[in-house]
Amino acid sequence: MHTMNEQLPPGHDDVRRFYDAEYYAAPDHQGGVPWHMRRIASRLGPLHGHSVLDIACGTGAWLAELARRGAIPSGLDISSRAIAITRTRLPVADVREGVAEALPFEDGRFDLVTCMGSLEHFLDQPGALREMRRVARPGAQVLILVPNAGFLTRRLGLYRGTQQVAIRETVRSLDAWTEMIRAAGFSVDARWRDLHALDWHWIRAGSPLTWPLRAAQACALATWPVAWQYQVYFHGTAAS
Repeated sequence: MHTMNEQLPPGHDDVRRFYDAEYYAAPDHQGGVPWHMRRIASRLGPLHGHSVLDIACGTGAWLAELARRGAIPSGLDISSRAIAITRTRLPVADVREGVAEALPFEDGRFDLVTCMGSLEHFLDQPGALREMRRVARPGAQVLILVPNAGFLTRRLGLYRGTQQVAIRETVRSLDAWTEMIRAAGFSVDARWRDLHALDWHWIRAGSPLTWPLRAAQACALATWPVAWQYQVYFHGTAAS
């Protein structure tokens, strides 16, 4: 079993405490992946025998979906609570506790590197992207999900961010994310909508009085252009 060094890089102690004591204390982080993530996984093509790394893997639901499709799974998260759940879910996976800015994996190991809705919370985002490039083999796929500063609801002042704003949440334009990803040594070949809101669990969260409004927003997100989306997937490859 791999464990992280007790000495975290500066600033990360508070991050780990937040995710252990607050974010992953909620039981709703222990379910499977919803339909929209299965759809995204299918867009990655055949994965049988491919080595994959999910950074900030949380409780391992996305990693388990990739493993179900034949991938050889590895994961990393700063939260010891999340890692314990992932190891129970995927006992054969190489799952380690650590930070994205100093990945404990060798150079050029992975055929696919994913980071799903987490890059914006890292303390050194360009550094984390460089580490992703280091552990990806030339030509490997990369899939990164990040928030969009152009999200129409945010621009109208109706959205203030996620629970993780409490620790850190950086929101950039799609062009700024593209520039950062390319600077780390990845291409950006496609940008995909995140359709997580097209789900009854999301629509029915909170008071029933809000359900009609949330249903309307979910339908709108499915038709809005990528430039107006809440979150966007960046798909590309590692430079040779």
